[in-house]
Formats: sequence, C-alpha cells, structure tokens
Amino acid sequence: MLIYGCANRGTPSGGEIDKQPPVVIKAQPKNFSTNFNNNKIEILFDEYIKLNGIQNELIISPPIDPLPIISPISSASKLLTISKLDSLKANTTYSFHFGESIEDNNERNPIKNYRYVFSTGNYIDSLKIKGSVKDGFNRQITENISVLLYEIDSLFTDSIIYKSKPKYVAKVVDSTGLFKLQNIKEGKYQIIALEEENKDYIYQNKVDKIGFTENFLEIPNDSIANLIVFKESLPFKVSKPKQKSNNSFIFGFEGNYEHLNIKVLNNELIKYKGRVIKDSESDSLVYWKKNDMKTDSIIFEISNKKLLNSFKLKIRDKGYDSLIIKPVQNKILKFNEEFTIQANTPFEKIEKNKISIIDKDSVSVAFEYKLDSLYNKCEFSFNKVEDEEYSVEFLPGALTDFFDNTNDTLLYKIKTKTFNDFGNLKLNLINVKYPIIVHLVNKNGEVKYEMVSKKNSNIDFNNIDPGKYFIRIIFDKNENDIFDSGNYLRKIKPEKVIYFPDEIDVRAGWDLIQEFILK
Repeated sequence: MLIYGCANRGTPSGGEIDKQPPVVIKAQPKNFSTNFNNNKIEILFDEYIKLNGIQNELIISPPIDPLPIISPISSASKLLTISKLDSLKANTTYSFHFGESIEDNNERNPIKNYRYVFSTGNYIDSLKIKGSVKDGFNRQITENISVLLYEIDSLFTDSIIYKSKPKYVAKVVDSTGLFKLQNIKEGKYQIIALEEENKDYIYQNKVDKIGFTENFLEIPNDSIANLIVFKESLPFKVSKPKQKSNNSFIFGFEGNYEHLNIKVLNNELIKYKGRVIKDSESDSLVYWKKNDMKTDSIIFEISNKKLLNSFKLKIRDKGYDSLIIKPVQNKILKFNEEFTIQANTPFEKIEKNKISIIDKDSVSVAFEYKLDSLYNKCEFSFNKVEDEEYSVEFLPGALTDFFDNTNDTLLYKIKTKTFNDFGNLKLNLINVKYPIIVHLVNKNGEVKYEMVSKKNSNIDFNNIDPGKYFIRIIFDKNENDIFDSGNYLRKIKPEKVIYFPDEIDVRAGWDLIQEFILK
C-alpha cells in the first residue's frame, strides 16, 4: 500500500504548444474606416505580440512621408500603435500591409498578410490589379521586388520614377513572382516593377532592376499586368584614374567601353606609346604608358567617338612592373579549352620558334597560338589526346612585353583525362528562331558553357564536366553574339530569354539527348 501510494516526481508539460497566430480583438478606428481624420491607430490583440522584420515586410500604399511611428519596437505588447499620421492626403485610400511581421511573443506564430485599410474620403477604393514578375535574364527572381503604380496626371513624366514615390505599392509574394495591388481608384496608371535593396521606391538605374509595360493601364479595364525586370545597360562613363605603378593607371568605368581612346596630352610626354587592357576581375581598364621621361603630373584625354572627359593626375613614385606570367589552367587541360597563359604586363611579341609542346613520349606536338590583346592572354591550340601528359616550354625570349621585358625559361606540365571522365549533351531545338545563344548554367546562374547558333537546331556540348545544369536560350535579335538588355526611357525591352523547365543531369561517360520545344 505504501509503494502504490507514493507519488512520482515529474515536470509539468505546460500543455500543448501554441500553434495559433495572434487574433485582432478590436481596432480603433475600425479597419476599413472612411472619413479618417485621426492621428493615431490602435490595434488590440488577444496575446502579446512582437514586430519582426517590419522594415522589410511592411508596405504602406500609397507611401506616407514622413513615415508614421509604429510600436512596439523591441518589446512585447498586446497593443500595436501607428502614430504621427500628420501628412495624409484628402480623399485617399491607405493600406498598411504587414506581411508576416506581426507574430506572437512566445512561439513566434505570424499573422499572414494582415492589412489595415482606411480612407480619408467617404468611400474605400476597391479596384485591384494582379499579375506576375519574372527576371529577364536569370532563372529565378529575388525577394526584393515591389510593384509600383504611378497616376497619370498633369504632373506625370517618364522621369517621375527617378525622383518621386508611387501612388500604390505592392510586394511580390515569393519565388512564384505573383503580386496583387488592392484598393486602387479608377484612372490611368504607369506600372513598373523594381528590384531594389534599400526599398525607397525610387529607381536608381546603377543598382536596381526595372520592369515596365509598353502602354499605360486603364483601371478598371486593365486588371492583369505581367512584368519582366532587367538591369539596364548604362551609358558609358569613366571615372578619374588611379595610379597603379609608374607606368600603369586604372580607369573605372560603366557601360560599354568599346571604341574608347585614351590619350596623354603632356608636351614632355609627346613621344610615348600607350596600351589599354581590360581587367578580367572588375569593370576597369588598365592604361599602360611607355615613356621614360619624368613628370610631376599627367593629363589624360578620354574619348569614345566624341570627347568625354579629361583628367589631371599627380604622379608619385610607385615603382615599375616586372613581367610575371601565369598559366590559366592548373595541371588539368580539358578537351574543349585551350592552354592559356596570361601576364601582368601587356604582351607585345610571341616567338613561336622558342615555344614547344611535347607529349609523354617526347614527341613534338604541332600547335597554333592566338594573342588576345584586350584581355592580355595567349591561347595555344593543339590536338589533345585522352589520358596524355604534355610539357609546354617557353625558352628565354619567347615572350616579350610592352616594356621589352622577356621571360626566363618556363616549363608547364599539363595532362588530359579520358573521354569517359566527361559527358556529352545533344540538344534538339524545336520551333527555334535564329540566331540564338545557348548557355549551360549551374544553380547559381554561372555560365559554364556557351554556344552561338545561326541556323543549326542541333546543339552539341561535348566533353563537358559531369553535373547538373539549366539550359538558357537567348534570342539574339541584333546578332551581336551577346545578351542585350533594355532601357526604360527609350522603352526598349531586353532580348528574350527562356529556360528549359527542368534541371538536366549530365553524367560521366554518358550521351544525353534532350529535346527542347521553344515557345
């Protein structure tokens, strides 16, 4: 009896885990109130709440400037307060869309898509627009996209998006790209989508992506809008140069650097030679000057078919660059690439008779070379055999740079794998309109392989690395072999891009045949 009468020690369970989001008990003024003239809104919940990520989640449409004060900020409360509503416009419907920023204090269960709506006029605007947003180049969109609506009135110009906030704002829901603009009044509007980091609803073409429709929307006649966001091609702009060494200068730039001419105007440097090289890792050009005369400053004139700018730069003693040569490949040479070397100073001359390629049986291999002066690299092409080892030797003086520096003896050993270490992909394209650019990209959007086709619907990617890829097709409308983006002010859309809907798996030693019906 004593044993059965003893109580067992334990810890109370505390009941079931709360999985329910907070519930609004009442709001003052009531949600969807008209003739609103209060300076403060109070929303009471049935439990303690916290605001989480409200800077990113909350959308006030139309935007209010200055922003009202919303509390609690860092503590928990049953009361959410919106105050300092001092700059509301007359006869306007306002919407506070909290997203998932309101959550309970204990289990962090969020209220999904809670909206508080009111009107300073005598009715609530009830019209709406829905649609989708896609990226014009990438396979997926980010979560930083908003859809903006500008009213077409006597003050409207195309440049309004660069300086003024929109009339209505909505957030793209998730990776599906869907959006919904609600509580809109009847009228004519310009609709755009912005992908931006700072969420100020002002278009900054240097950092933001934009999407737009060709025509204005007539609401309520137009209720659906589909947008494609893209990064604009910026007009060419060059920044003030920085001295890298006694004979090299770095010019940062934006836009298309083709046809750029850099000229030195100093009289004492009239007998000089110059060379421009594109930096492979940044948007900058390196200007190399060949002249031994001393000067305290240098004046550069920059032109691109027309005079763009001139810069005066003080010269400091930063030493001279010596020739350093490195191979691009690290021991392994793939079948679809060429053995490549690059240098830190511009290549000037290649002497082929001082270069040799020998296989593992000490047999000389015939080769050709191609010098890329813009990117300062030299490619050596030859017939590659599987499971082979090659020695590439450069005798002294084989390579001469812009400053007449030459190489010492260089020896690089590289080898190939077997064909079974790689995979082959054959694409059969149906309903294709030429010309096209075909990319194989990884999940991060990096281009691993590229082919340009003018008329052939069968695209063969042979001896590629095993792995998973996405197929991207660019319709190269202007036939320049690169993707061309759009421009908002000139109402130019980017070149069309489509993806094969599924990820493909290329396996070592396998031949994959993939049909792609283009729409």
